[in-house]
Amino acid sequence: MTSLLFNLLLAIMWCVVTGSPSVHNMILGFALGALALFVVREPYGSRGYLRRFVAVLSLAAIFLKELALSACKVALTVLRPDMRLKPGIFAFPLTVQTDVEIMLLANLITLTPGTLSVDVSDDRRTLFVHALDCSDPEGTRRGIADGFERKIAEVFR
Repeated sequence: MTSLLFNLLLAIMWCVVTGSPSVHNMILGFALGALALFVVREPYGSRGYLRRFVAVLSLAAIFLKELALSACKVALTVLRPDMRLKPGIFAFPLTVQTDVEIMLLANLITLTPGTLSVDVSDDRRTLFVHALDCSDPEGTRRGIADGFERKIAEVFR
């Protein structure tokens, strides 16, 4: 968290020094600040900031990809005249452990069209998910585990 604030400070300082407080210049200053923090902190054993920043960008990219793919899939399902659906609820075994990680995973699943997080077990080891088409629950579990859950683990570890 301190590295992020320091990076924002470096980006603001970049805008002040260059005399151009535009959004593009702020983004450039943020990127240059991240690079400077990486170069300066690397010899002292602090590698987490840039890795975490890349992991967050990767999580955002995979969410946008899944959002687009599932929106198209739901639209095609709804437009199909026979609408062959098999809705259902399946149990998803969690490997993420903290409340923040579980909450983020549940929200990403809910924001993706065609799926909805229903409940978390009392022991925080299982997430119950409703799917519009639950014909292949194992494939859906594997997709969530290999996508959202793996990326969330990269961000928080």
